[in-house]
Amino acid sequence: MILSIIGIVLGVIAIGLIFWLKNDQKMTNDLIEGDFQAMERSYTSLMTNFTNYQVESERKTTDLEKQLDIQTKKIDRQLEKSQKELPSIIRNVIGHIEFAKPLDRK
Repeated sequence: MILSIIGIVLGVIAIGLIFWLKNDQKMTNDLIEGDFQAMERSYTSLMTNFTNYQVESERKTTDLEKQLDIQTKKIDRQLEKSQKELPSIIRNVIGHIEFAKPLDRK
């Protein structure tokens, strides 16, 4: 009789533990699922921000390359203009030197 009561009590305790562990596992799974969803949203947001950063960086790089090309062409034109004008400038300077009066009047 006592053994059957002990068996029944142990059975009830075992069933209670099973239900408690099942409920605890369900709560743990729900918490993990919530964390997983939060991480998934965070990773998606991070991917979106990184993609936007890459696109923006590419645009800035393209704009800088265009500006560099424009400045390079401008400097090349100025250099060509200076090279074309250089002979006339040299002639003017040499002309002044050839026809100048000597400074030392001895």
